[in-house]
Amino acid sequence: MAKLTNKREENLGGYIVHGIPFPIETDPDSLAFLKKMAPIQIEQPYAITYLHSYGQDSPWFAAVSNKKLLTTQDPESGYTYGTPRGHDMYSGSETVWIDITDRPAKVHAFTVCHFGSEEFLPETPFVLALVQFEGVNTLFLTRLLGVDPDEASLDWIEMPVEPRFLRNSKLKPTDVYFVPASG
Repeated sequence: MAKLTNKREENLGGYIVHGIPFPIETDPDSLAFLKKMAPIQIEQPYAITYLHSYGQDSPWFAAVSNKKLLTTQDPESGYTYGTPRGHDMYSGSETVWIDITDRPAKVHAFTVCHFGSEEFLPETPFVLALVQFEGVNTLFLTRLLGVDPDEASLDWIEMPVEPRFLRNSKLKPTDVYFVPASG
């Protein structure tokens, strides 16, 4: 027969408790002091799994992961977007995916960023560029590498560029960037 115990084994279970100031010597008939008690705080590990969907943009991220650059086009008018859209902004009709990986591209405009979010802070200064593709009606915002941000020049405007892709995709827009064209 198993031996029963009257005590339950205790452990802190990863919790750290702060501020349990309960006076031992007090008037047992008055607990008014409790209104002045500081709040008890419990420190414990907390984890969350965040599920994010790229929804209708999923084909773009899948393509970039496979070293391809896609965009969308209105099948009726032929209006083509640098940054993909699920529906045409004029007619509202559903767009179709097209591959623009090998299309000629050039810098339309750029800026040198000396400040950035936490993710980009180690890379500052960096160059953001609006890239214009042949046969595409709107521009594509991206990073421009292979140029010296401290030597920014108007000569970069209309400079031919080509896409490069991270070797190991992070499934982020920054998986593609542009460099001066080699040819």
